[in-house]
Amino acid sequence: MKSSTFNLSSHYGFIAVLVASILWGTTGTAASYAPNLSPLAIGAIAMGGGGLLQALLAHRNILGHLPQIRSYLPLLLVGVISVAIYPLAFYSSMRMAGITIGTVISIGSAPLFTALLEKFFDKKSLSKQWFISFIFGVIGVFLLSIGESHSHGSTQNISTDQKTIGIILGLIAALTYSLYSWAAKKMIDRGVDSKASMGLIFGFGALILLPTLFFTGSNLFDEPINLYVVGYMMLIPMFLGYLLFGYALKTISASTATTLTLFEPLVAALFAVLLVGERLALIGWIGMILIFLCLAVLSKAHQPNSN
Repeated sequence: MKSSTFNLSSHYGFIAVLVASILWGTTGTAASYAPNLSPLAIGAIAMGGGGLLQALLAHRNILGHLPQIRSYLPLLLVGVISVAIYPLAFYSSMRMAGITIGTVISIGSAPLFTALLEKFFDKKSLSKQWFISFIFGVIGVFLLSIGESHSHGSTQNISTDQKTIGIILGLIAALTYSLYSWAAKKMIDRGVDSKASMGLIFGFGALILLPTLFFTGSNLFDEPINLYVVGYMMLIPMFLGYLLFGYALKTISASTATTLTLFEPLVAALFAVLLVGERLALIGWIGMILIFLCLAVLSKAHQPNSN
């Protein structure tokens, strides 16, 4: 009976990450409506503002766990610093190395980093299903990114040095995304409420992120559309999306959760095609199929038992 209940909860966690990925996948389309606003500013205010909202929502849960803060303080610090670095590194990577390379490195490497963290720090073995799904997902994201790049007719002249810096920033983004996901999962496993875990990590991270707007968001109030865009991204993808992600971490591993988020670039591409009018090359559609195969392999391990 306990096994069946756990599998059912795990199934709900699986669905929660997919819904969160759908919400995160709308950010690129939303940002396209504020082309004059810096991507760094969008990332800082969206993730920072969403983090403050999470902290406010969970303030009672947070207060209840503060007396035990010493027991999970190192994990909290790792999560907070990672949340502050992630959006700045992610958007800078796409700007320096190009959208295709930045996306593949940042999003595609995160599941591997998370799996390595669980293997070396939590002594968890990597299942064959996870490894197969990871291969499908990363290749799918790579092909999808190439398909989007070809459809844009992009001919960016990026120097080798600039591309190298962009790749390094992409790896930093992937590592920090993995670190705050892993830290939140570890805190939850140690008995910290999921809302409190996410609220603490993202709330303190917001206090570091939001001041960067003094350097990146000077034109934030120039046009009303800028406020609409960042308001949407703050409330829906970042606030609601990470609430769902925190819920999922109660029942599934951080490596599974980050692998499932490979669904995000697929959603982003579909929104770009359907709403923005972009075209996707054939190789991009093949990438989508591989991402669906990645999800199918993972979902097989999270189906609730009927017995």
